[in-house]
Amino acid sequence: MDFSKLEKHIIDVIKEEQIKLGYRSEVVRLYYPLNSLNQFLSDDFDIEQMHKVLEDFIDYVENRLGKIQVSNVGERFCLAIPEVGVDYVHEHMDHTEFIYDFIKTIEKHGCTIEDVLQTFYHHSEHVHVEKVDHGEFDYLVYFEDGEPDDFRYCITDEGCHIIYHRFMPGDYEDFAF
Repeated sequence: MDFSKLEKHIIDVIKEEQIKLGYRSEVVRLYYPLNSLNQFLSDDFDIEQMHKVLEDFIDYVENRLGKIQVSNVGERFCLAIPEVGVDYVHEHMDHTEFIYDFIKTIEKHGCTIEDVLQTFYHHSEHVHVEKVDHGEFDYLVYFEDGEPDDFRYCITDEGCHIIYHRFMPGDYEDFAF
């Protein structure tokens, strides 16, 4: 079983949190619908099967992220990443990564959509930019080749600042914007 996509997502989300809020050695709880977990694992497990698969995942990442605790309510799973995993992410964070540059750009007062797009183009020539007009957000931006990440960035220019949400491709498609 290839667990690399799920591990990478967990690390990416913890990095994002640490860049935005600062580092703190504490348990981080991440919530995933069953459908999202199945997308990471390229399969179609039911709840019971997913628990068994996640036991193997826990073993796979334990030397990096510690002993993850898993629980669920219906099809919503909680993965509790222990302090040792959060510390691991902090110790291995590269401040030249796209997500670091992206967050540092949008948190600046007076940031414009042009500033944001320049940050994308600084990290790749293969950037998809789509102005949208459905009222949920203003721009869909992502790296066409999935490098340096494959998130879909939904960006809104609120005039005085830029806000964003980012989704995995399958989750973005499920929203059917």
